Amino acid sequence: MDISTAAVAELVKKIVAEMQGAPIKGANEIPVGISNRHIHLSKEDLETLFGKGYELTPMKDLSQPGQYACKETLTLIGPSMRAIEGVRVLGPLRKVSQVEISATDSFQLKVKPPVRESGKIEGSAPVTIVGPKGTVSLKEGCIIANRHVHMSPDDAAAFGVQDGDYIDVDVLSGTRKSRWFDVQIRVHKDFRLEMHVDTDDANSAGLKNGSIVTVVK
Repeated sequence: MDISTAAVAELVKKIVAEMQGAPIKGANEIPVGISNRHIHLSKEDLETLFGKGYELTPMKDLSQPGQYACKETLTLIGPSMRAIEGVRVLGPLRKVSQVEISATDSFQLKVKPPVRESGKIEGSAPVTIVGPKGTVSLKEGCIIANRHVHMSPDDAAAFGVQDGDYIDVDVLSGTRKSRWFDVQIRVHKDFRLEMHVDTDDANSAGLKNGSIVTVVK
């Protein structure tokens, strides 16, 4: 059976797209990345915690280009006075410090963080960060990150969505099938296709890094 040149070209296009992790026409699957508790720091707070002139030490690149885990870890303390130690700092530095935890963490710390988009910290929970050289008490900045999907503009076009849209996804690849509603779409030219959930969500559905969720059409 002969295969037309056009058919071969289309097959090659699909294979290349799959190898590059890009969505192909008709695809509705998104890989999952699990986000553990972590801290984003401003330059001012970094120097308070580690000393004047201190610079972060990159340890491992994260899935999103330009983001990385650092060797530095810190301690969180809430009103319970029960500490959570070894909380990883992520780079690069931000204009304002932010702490992202899970609901389970909030019970230990006795804080009440809202579920928010990263960067939307106005009116969020206070928390204290302890470092080797000093302490920073944030009046606001502690959140539980909402479920969201990172997409490039090409990804967004393929899925038929725009930045700020919300979608529903079926979670079928874990040990506990479920459906998640109101997952936020975040589009940027530097983003790589991936849905981010915290450890509570991942554990509740039995997901691992690289598990697949399916967009509900």
